[in-house]
Amino acid sequence: MYGAVEVTLPAPLVGKPRPAVDRSSARARSSAGTSTGASDEEFVAFAEAAAPRLRRTAYLMCRDWHLAQDFTQTALAKMYAAWSRVARADNIDAYSRKVLLRVVLDHRRRLSGQELVVPGPAVDTDPARPEQPALRLTMIDALGCLPPRDRAIVVLRYWEDQSVETVAETLGVSMSVVKTQSRRSLARLRELLGDSRADLLVEES
Repeated sequence: MYGAVEVTLPAPLVGKPRPAVDRSSARARSSAGTSTGASDEEFVAFAEAAAPRLRRTAYLMCRDWHLAQDFTQTALAKMYAAWSRVARADNIDAYSRKVLLRVVLDHRRRLSGQELVVPGPAVDTDPARPEQPALRLTMIDALGCLPPRDRAIVVLRYWEDQSVETVAETLGVSMSVVKTQSRRSLARLRELLGDSRADLLVEES
């Protein structure tokens, strides 16, 4: 099922052998904060916890579970390559969202204006509104009509429940851009969804 998330860790972590450890040197590395094994374990723990959230966000951006998995793996690989620095970030979850959205938006730009290939609606086992799965599919289709950056703003603000400040920092835009595009995007979604579903999209004051 698409709702089950399988984390394929970057190649250096797959089947990595566990060498014999000299305890005195291991203690020295640990006290110096340079233990590669501990660092790898921290990354594995983070990746396993963050992957479902990242994959859901990627899916809302591209509407393709397989592509969302690719985006997630790419984002995690980028984080692993710089993990010694990333691990010191004040908010690693926020950093991971930023990396993921850069991956998604960069991919979209490389298509030179061509639309992403979108399959028919898949069975969604991770609905934002579990009691109304058919409605969520309609919402996802409507999201797909928004430009990529506007879609990212809506996803972060209303699915991820992030603040205007956080969305602005994540996407590298001003807070006024986030507010303006949020209003325009919500108006567009209301238009697409019709009056019967307008109450699902509450505009911020």
